[in-house]
Amino acid sequence: MIHAILKDKPTKLFLFITAFFVANALIAECIGGKIFSLEKFLGLQPSNFTIFGQSGLSFNLTCGVLLWPLEFIITDIVNEYYGPKAVRRISYTAIALISYAFLMFYAAMKIAPADFWISSKQQNGINNMQDAFGSIFGQGMWIILGSLTAFLVSQIVDVTVFHKIKKITGEKWIWLRATGSTLISQLVDSFVVLFIAFKIGNGWSWQLVLAICLVNYMYKFTMAIVLTPLIYLLEKQIEKYVGHDTARKMKLAAMGKTEEGFL
Repeated sequence: MIHAILKDKPTKLFLFITAFFVANALIAECIGGKIFSLEKFLGLQPSNFTIFGQSGLSFNLTCGVLLWPLEFIITDIVNEYYGPKAVRRISYTAIALISYAFLMFYAAMKIAPADFWISSKQQNGINNMQDAFGSIFGQGMWIILGSLTAFLVSQIVDVTVFHKIKKITGEKWIWLRATGSTLISQLVDSFVVLFIAFKIGNGWSWQLVLAICLVNYMYKFTMAIVLTPLIYLLEKQIEKYVGHDTARKMKLAAMGKTEEGFL
């Protein structure tokens, strides 16, 4: 059985894509607790602009947003070659494994630490390793719930919009269906996570939620446009790997068609 799987290039490709998709999502969740200044990263001064009456805003983003654009690119590639059922499958797999990871993080934080370990990094300025460990891996339950819900909802929106556009455009204009679906799903993702984690979970005002949502979306919108050429690069690499004829059949099957017509 394993030899048959390894000989089938579309299957091997799907396994690799799934593994990268899940790993990338998990890493994004793990590093999401750090907030960085995009302006300082680019060597600029903080913007300090005002939106919806909220002043002093700048592009302070979670490190997780550095990786999330790749998730939507992968979603579009899977959509193109494997169809919406495959997208839902890898999305459910990612959510299940991320949930498992958070449970293991929680269990690890609750396990009684060794006495020597608690003070083992005092020479590095860390007085209590147990507190440091908890501050890194311990995210609030509202943030976890908001993040996972936003991920699932935005993936469903992405796959739906992608295929609606593809039914209209056919095989042409992959940039339109890939970028268009990403722009819409990223807006949903930005709003849902903030609404659950901070409006419901922390009582933020609507003005603050919408202002932060817009700031996050401006970054995600820009990245969706900037990364559009990557879609074409990946498409060329996939066709080179599986072969032009196989790639064409995969695209037809993703739309529920064969070369003779519908499946």
